[in-house]
Amino acid sequence: MEREANRPLQALIAEAGFSHKGLARRLNDLGAARGTPGLKYDHSSVLRWIGGQRPRDPVPSLLTEIFALRLGRKVTPEDLGMPVIATPLHLGQEFTHTWQEGVATVTALWRADVERRKFLVDSTFAIGAGSVGAIRWLTFPPEAHPSATGGRRVGMADISAIHEVTRSFGELDNRFGGGRVRSAVVKYLDTAVTPLLKEGSYGESTGKRLASAAAELTRLAGWMAYDLEQHGLAQRYLIQGLRLARGAGDDGLGGEILAGMSHQALYMGQPAHALDLARAAQQSALRAGIHTLMASCHVLEAHAHAGLGDKTSCAASLNAAERDFARRAPGEEPAWLSYFDEAYLAAKFAHCYRDLGEGERAVRYARRSLEMDGRYVRGRMFNLSLLAAGLLQCGELEEACETATEALGLANELQSVRTRTYALDLRRRLEPYRSEPPVVALNEHVKELTPV
Repeated sequence: MEREANRPLQALIAEAGFSHKGLARRLNDLGAARGTPGLKYDHSSVLRWIGGQRPRDPVPSLLTEIFALRLGRKVTPEDLGMPVIATPLHLGQEFTHTWQEGVATVTALWRADVERRKFLVDSTFAIGAGSVGAIRWLTFPPEAHPSATGGRRVGMADISAIHEVTRSFGELDNRFGGGRVRSAVVKYLDTAVTPLLKEGSYGESTGKRLASAAAELTRLAGWMAYDLEQHGLAQRYLIQGLRLARGAGDDGLGGEILAGMSHQALYMGQPAHALDLARAAQQSALRAGIHTLMASCHVLEAHAHAGLGDKTSCAASLNAAERDFARRAPGEEPAWLSYFDEAYLAAKFAHCYRDLGEGERAVRYARRSLEMDGRYVRGRMFNLSLLAAGLLQCGELEEACETATEALGLANELQSVRTRTYALDLRRRLEPYRSEPPVVALNEHVKELTPV
């Protein structure tokens, strides 16, 4: 069947004075600027659209922006002769102003993720989005707690189910990596949590509990995306988890999510941004009065200082972390913070000292970190990698290789891109010693491993 030519698009191109090649180039460049790199449209693509082919997302929304800028007026997808695009490219990047907007945004994010929309899969990390989210979290005035009058009564059994799903999937994530279970988490959010938020009936008390439970599971889905190094997607989930936590009035969980955002920024080599987020997290932890969370925020600040090469500030933050950790009350703190124990704190210290090049201290704390809960398989791989790096800094090549062998064995069992990155970092650190017998033996062992 022959397509009908797209006369509106042809007329707009003529009015704007674009060549087909020039329009395609602007489209590719704007896509990269809006977090969708890798677009490779050309003059032939534009000819096909004029001929009636309907381009996929995010092309229509990008074209509206390009034509609006050139023509000095608003241009809609209808003006382009293209269908209305219901999903904006920045979906999930904005910390919305109202609870209703927040529900619409987070549920649309879950649906788009289930559909594996390309603009989400390919999205990149945006420092500005994280910064705005943190600022709004800290500065928003108190809002009315969430309530709704839908046709489905939401009860504590519904909320308990979300908590149980979060707990179960969190354990699987720690044991097997985010790649094993993330799709199931997102599907649950879309099929089970969306109806509660959008069609449910709940008062303020239940609404707060529902918002907090949804925030916690959204945070987990974001953390799993981070573990798979889908950083733009992970950031969107964390921002939306933060928005849900605001609806719940949950300062503690909001602080934990900000701490997670700081953790991601550190991993991506953005220590200055991580520092800002860690300090924002501290403000929330202080409001919540949770000492373990304060300790977590201080060690993240310390790690950011280490990344910036500031030993003095790093030491001050580590001391503050120790003081708050000593004041903690584990039995009285949220269950989602139970992972942060003596071993986890030691691992964070080891990270700082490794990055500062202080091998002996890194080794000392990395050894302590291995006195950890055996359920955290991925965490053990990270801590073994820390120990191996510290041992290399101390010149202990043979023990470093033995430790690296164990770490690489665990990495082989996990569906976690972060563990692969840690493994590559270990291989890079060992490269100067590649002709030494322990490294030769390690490399031979690695060849025998079959990636999961």
